[in-house]
Amino acid sequence: MHKIKVLTFDCDGVMFDTEKANKAYYNDLLNHFGHHPMTPDQFAYVQMHTVDESIAHLFPDPQGFEAAQKMRKQTGYDPYLKYMEIEPDLIAILEKYKGRLKLAVATNRTDTMNKVLAVHGIEKYFDLVVTALDVPHPKPHPDPLLRVLEYFHVAPDEMLYVGDSELDDLAAKAAGVPLVAYGNLSLAGDYHITSLKELEKIITI
Repeated sequence: MHKIKVLTFDCDGVMFDTEKANKAYYNDLLNHFGHHPMTPDQFAYVQMHTVDESIAHLFPDPQGFEAAQKMRKQTGYDPYLKYMEIEPDLIAILEKYKGRLKLAVATNRTDTMNKVLAVHGIEKYFDLVVTALDVPHPKPHPDPLLRVLEYFHVAPDEMLYVGDSELDDLAAKAAGVPLVAYGNLSLAGDYHITSLKELEKIITI
């Protein structure tokens, strides 16, 4: 592997623990329309997929989907940002590598990502943010990672992608980018870590 030039992060489950926020967000939406809270399988799905895919999964009939989409656009995600918990060591890692590596985000979040970064005061660290709105196809397609590679003009083995889900694993494989599997031993991954601090043992500059 070449020396690393770009370090790219997934958002949910990597940069932030978003379980409380996303559970509250989607369960409030389901409750508004008289539905039961998410099952564990439904929650696992929404943690990985785009908001549009998640709404379609939770509200499979066209009328329910349209009503839920209208409602979620009215309410927004802002009330749930307070439930997001920044991962330990994230800021320390960003501080260490800012200016030494290019730092990026590649996420299946859509219009909430920039607000998340701003609210937590970390938007200044990132040279590029790629959301599901910025590419033809979200993860598990490789498009978000290919966009990062293209933007920085680097080879796949000059980037690390830190992800925690099967979609991250599939996208990284398809893009030829080494995956650092964070907190998920079920992923194949090129590396496995349980703390972002462990990235220091992997990165060569």
